[in-house]
Amino acid sequence: MTAKRLLLLSVSAGAGHMRAAEAIRAHAENLGAGLCARHIDVMDFVPSGFRKLYTDFYIKLVNKAPALWGYLYQVTNEAEPDSTSQKIRRAVERLNARALLKEITAFQPDAIICTHFLPAEILFHQIRKARLNCPVWVQVTDFDLHRMWVIPQMTGYFAANEEVAFRMQAQGIAAQTIHVTGIPIMPAFAQKPDRAECAHALGLNPARTTILLMGGGAGIGSLETVAERLLTLDKDFQLIVLAGKNTAALATLQELARAHPGKLFPQGFTNQVERLMACADLVITKPGGLTTSECLALGLPMIINSPIPGQEERNADFLLEQGAAMKAIDSVTLEYRIRLLLDQPDKLVAMRTRAKALGRPDAANEVLRNVLS
Repeated sequence: MTAKRLLLLSVSAGAGHMRAAEAIRAHAENLGAGLCARHIDVMDFVPSGFRKLYTDFYIKLVNKAPALWGYLYQVTNEAEPDSTSQKIRRAVERLNARALLKEITAFQPDAIICTHFLPAEILFHQIRKARLNCPVWVQVTDFDLHRMWVIPQMTGYFAANEEVAFRMQAQGIAAQTIHVTGIPIMPAFAQKPDRAECAHALGLNPARTTILLMGGGAGIGSLETVAERLLTLDKDFQLIVLAGKNTAALATLQELARAHPGKLFPQGFTNQVERLMACADLVITKPGGLTTSECLALGLPMIINSPIPGQEERNADFLLEQGAAMKAIDSVTLEYRIRLLLDQPDKLVAMRTRAKALGRPDAANEVLRNVLS
């Protein structure tokens, strides 16, 4: 029997869309030989000028001018789909998608899942012109619904929660095509790793309160600045700082760790973030849809640091409303939140309970069950 061919389309404008597609692909691999899953970054099949505009400009805008990004997020969310500006935007996208469409045709997928709205918009035009006849699904990767995700004639839509599903219906999407699955995360987050084993591997004390710092924000400061401030607190805790590929930050943190033996544990790039999270009682992080979904799956309460306007603010609002997170708008607030939670551990326990209740570690499998059925 020929294996079913599943194509995953994402866009490398921010890491979340790519990670969601990779998560679905990883879960598909676990299903065995009856399924062939391939993940394509759309930006690998567009002209370099378009790629720079779509990815580099977005990243620069988010990092250097978050207020402007928030404004554009709101303006595009309120724009009518049949407005002149939106028609021009979609026409430009189609003109730059010829290589992508050729690649899709060559792969001959039995089904397509888009973890970004761009490929879904391009494929909508193909469906409307009767040039594509395989099912196309859309996976929203935030706890918010921007209007650009609302694309007609899709086979189905996957929502992060009931509120996003409700908003999809309000935008005219048929209820029977909407599935509340959560946001797909890697199989490693399906079950929390053993805390003691992970802690010993990192040189940590598993019985000691542990905080994981995963990213600095514009209002909080660099990783090194945040870590240095937290280490001045007269509280008993261990601090893991994930520097990722920022080698300069990692070197500074390692120097700082030598001045605070047994308290600061810097980490470079890792593809086993779940093992760091397994050691933690609290995470300080930016509120991306994927990172927060990973935290929720492992029952980890969060302090959200300086969310950028737009989807991060909406994600933060959801987590705050549900009692799984607090927000720090600056370094003073961050210190206050940490002092509060360390002094009142019952609050931390309550947040952990709420986080665990919201977690959807099986989201990718839910997506695959719907697509393959």
